[in-house]
Amino acid sequence: MARLFGTDGVRGLANVDITAELALRLSVAAAHVLGDEARRHGRRPKAVVGRDPRASGEFLSAAVIAGLASAGVDVYLANVLPTPAVAFLTADTHADFGVMLSASHNAMPDNGIKFFATGGHKLDDSVEDEIAARLDQEWERPTGPDVGRVVTMPDGHTRYISHLLAVLPNRLDGLTIVIDGAHGAASLVSPEVFRLAGATVHEIGTEPDGFNINDGYGSTHLEHLRAAVVARGADLGIAHDGDADRCLAVDADGNDVDGDQIMAILAVAMKSRGTLAQDTLVATVMSNLGLIQAMRREGITVRQTGVGDRYVLEEMRAAGLSLGGEQSGHVIFLDHGTTGDGVLTGLMLAARMASTGTSLAELASVMTRLPQVLVNVKGVDRSRVESDEELQSAVKVEQEELAGTGRVLLRKSGTEPVVRVMVEAADETVAKAVADRLVDVVKARLSL
Repeated sequence: MARLFGTDGVRGLANVDITAELALRLSVAAAHVLGDEARRHGRRPKAVVGRDPRASGEFLSAAVIAGLASAGVDVYLANVLPTPAVAFLTADTHADFGVMLSASHNAMPDNGIKFFATGGHKLDDSVEDEIAARLDQEWERPTGPDVGRVVTMPDGHTRYISHLLAVLPNRLDGLTIVIDGAHGAASLVSPEVFRLAGATVHEIGTEPDGFNINDGYGSTHLEHLRAAVVARGADLGIAHDGDADRCLAVDADGNDVDGDQIMAILAVAMKSRGTLAQDTLVATVMSNLGLIQAMRREGITVRQTGVGDRYVLEEMRAAGLSLGGEQSGHVIFLDHGTTGDGVLTGLMLAARMASTGTSLAELASVMTRLPQVLVNVKGVDRSRVESDEELQSAVKVEQEELAGTGRVLLRKSGTEPVVRVMVEAADETVAKAVADRLVDVVKARLSL
């Protein structure tokens, strides 16, 4: 049976895959699993619930709230706020768990439900599986004064903003910034906090209407941000995704600055302030080799994990590290939050520019992105990637030929029926030639 939870909660087409009925059953099951500790201590469980501005979030959040309250959980409504804000409020209010309704960077018709444990941390796989297993179990319904109450959190917005401002190392006076909110959850919060921090702010993609989230704006569509930065003569542009757990940037000339470059800038900044734990950055295997090389020059160790911010977070928590993230723009500051926070990432990036008086382009030059070629090979048996000796031998030969000037990554996709061939090299022609040769081997060895 397919697992209900994916890498980031339960996600799919709203009102088809993610229905009101599923949201109700899922929230009841979560109330029993995640509220159990409170009940053992004689307390009523408490949950924070937030969402992004998708139209479907209105009826889905109503179903979640109904399910939680009917199971005896007191619900605190954060309403439309970024995912990291809901995680923060879960911890800050000492709630037993949090719920966020969002499909992140996906198109508007999708939606999703994700849960945070006490402290605002993502759930372990085992806890998610326990929730899924209890979807259809019989349960005793509370009555009278034992049903949950539902209240609005009027200060959720300001509590999150106050938190962001409190951890900012310096003000942003003198900077002109364009914020692209993806018509999503950060449309109000992000421009406001940047202005409060001292920046001059111009906005695009900050007029959500329930239907336009991620539609041509945000971290997956940077073209409007590039144009706005240049037209406004801004120092930088910041792009979020629908739930604002990501941040990508654009420099004053309209050039993209990706998650790897942002992590490089922030790692150097934190090391200089003495706040980079163990002088170590956590990244995934998809991060550009240029990041690894740059960090080595700066005396910073890079630990690499599997693809997914949850694996980055697991490594950070296990090793007591303070900074990690992904090329896609998920950046985690474990001293200040429990999940990727696109607003905080943008603030920290701007703070480095303000404190050093240095342009984003110059800061980003700390690393040189090696040309990267990625090919998704379809119609092959991805289950045999690791076991096929001839294929693995071909990968080894190509890696040895690159002799430290590039790298090869061959992996099966966890979400699609494809094998991903990724090659980096100092020269794009070389990278493409290596990738083409390996694609031929993959097709020959793993054909169905």
